[in-house]
Formats: sequence, structure tokens, C-alpha cells
Amino acid sequence: MTSAQVVDLKGKKLSEVQLSDEVFGITPNVGVIHSALIRQLANGRAGSANTKTRSEVRGGGRKPWRQKGTGRARAGSIRSPLWAGGGVTFGPKPRDYSITMNKKQRQLAIKSVLAGSVDKLIVVQDFDTFKEAKTKQFFEVLTNLEIADKKVLIILDYACDACDRVALAARNIEGVRVIHASNLNVKDILDCDHILTNARTLDVINNRFKANAENTDKAAASKKAAKTEAAAAPKKEAAAKSAKSETEAAPKKAAPKKAASEKAEAPAKKPAKPKSDSK
Repeated sequence: MTSAQVVDLKGKKLSEVQLSDEVFGITPNVGVIHSALIRQLANGRAGSANTKTRSEVRGGGRKPWRQKGTGRARAGSIRSPLWAGGGVTFGPKPRDYSITMNKKQRQLAIKSVLAGSVDKLIVVQDFDTFKEAKTKQFFEVLTNLEIADKKVLIILDYACDACDRVALAARNIEGVRVIHASNLNVKDILDCDHILTNARTLDVINNRFKANAENTDKAAASKKAAKTEAAAAPKKEAAAKSAKSETEAAPKKAAPKKAASEKAEAPAKKPAKPKSDSK
């Protein structure tokens, strides 16, 4: 099981914390990380560039000059793409650059990038000793942890007032980015030299992905059971139909036998006597 050192705000080692194997112990999937990063960068594009075609540019309704006799090239509108101030041919229009990605793949990408960033992880016991939201004081904390003047990603759960003070104090420091534990993303984790968090937030991260894994397993089990039941349904229906047909066919087969037995048991009729002619 992977573990990480827990330190105080002065950089003194206190203990070790166990990291979840479901998050930090997996083998990073580089392909999924790349796809998630491309998706995040593409979804961040505004796609609001817009140009006007010749039909959208104002003016140009009148023909500039007559078709023939001027010695100039024929022209129908001053808003032609050939004219300065005219429309744009095949120019950009507002569009959506977003890329979709399955939920399981997004979760795997975050877990993979976390598993590959264990060496960057710095865990403090808590931020309760940070009493004032002062940028200078928090820069001293970073200096004590030997991560000053570097790209630092601070992950907080905002479950206490100390997290708010840390966020206010750290947001003005160059190279430091503060995010909520629920907003973990591939780009921020890859684009930092160190990840700073506290023990409580680390538990939140572990429990979040553990719960997701359990829910995924339950969903997969229920889906498999439903698929098995659906596959067995035609067989059950066929068996029921065959049993019903056999039940209906049994009286019909017995009927001729019964008629034959009744015929055999019936007494034979005596032949009628011929009538005598009386003269």
C-alpha cells in the first residue's frame, strides 16, 4: 500500500498516511490521460469567433455602375468579398469545440494522473494554525515546506474556516492555484510541481473514488443479472408453451381410444327378421 508523509506547517514530519490503492496504487493509463487533457483544453475554447458573409454586411444593395460601357470590371455589389469592407468568404462562425468523454474514462484519467503524481504530494496535518489570511504568512509556510517559487496546486475541501483563510492568502502568489477537492482535473495536476493538501481532504478524495468504484460494481452486477434474466426468458417461455401444448394435446389423443372402447362394449344388434308376405 502506498503511503505519504504528513508534516506540519513548518515542514516537520509527524506521521505517515496510507493512500488508497484504488486511487494512488493503480498503473497510470497514459492514453486516457491524453484524451482527458485534449478534452479539457477543447472544452475551454469559447468558439465565439464570427465573420459576416456578403449577405450579412450592411449596404451594397445598389449596383455600383452599369454592366457595360464603363471600361471597368463588372460589379454587382460593393459588399462582394473582392472589395475592401466586403463580406468574408468561408470565415469562422460560432461553433462548439467541446468533446464528450465517458464518466468512467474521466474518473480513470484523474486516478491515473494522481497515481503518477505521488512524488509531488505534500500532506499537512491541518491548516488550523494558520490564523490570518495574510499572503506574506502563507508564503513563509511555502518556504518552510521548500516549495516556494514553484508551481503549487493546493487542494482543499473547504470544511473549515482555515481553508477559506488559506485560499484568500494563496490566491495572490504567483504560480499557486487553489481548487476544491470536487474540481480535480487532469490539466491542473499535470501543470504543477507540487500538490499541497491536508489529511482531511485526502480522505475526501479517497472516499470519493472508492464510492464511485462501489457504485460502478453494483451497476455492473445488476446489469449482468438483468442480461442473464433476459437471456433466460425465451427459454422459459418456450418451455411454458411446450408444456401447455402437451396438456392440450393429451385429451385429444385419449378421445379416440375412449370412443373405440365404448364401441367395443356396446352389445351387438340383432338382425331384423324379414317380413312375410301374406296373401
